[in-house]
Amino acid sequence: MSNYCAFSKDHNCLQWEDYEITRNELEEANELCHGNWIEIQHLQDRVDQLEQLLKKSGIDVPPEN
Repeated sequence: MSNYCAFSKDHNCLQWEDYEITRNELEEANELCHGNWIEIQHLQDRVDQLEQLLKKSGIDVPPEN
């Protein structure tokens, strides 16, 4: 997509700004999702460690709902 439009007086595409905003929002969302996924994996590792400690101590781990 380009910012050129043959049909407008100043040759600027009316949808260009919307395109740029949407592209930037998608990039930001992708970065946030990646960061969230890393945090989720870290927390899952922590849960796994805690469950192992409970089992070693003879404590039943509650079932997942």
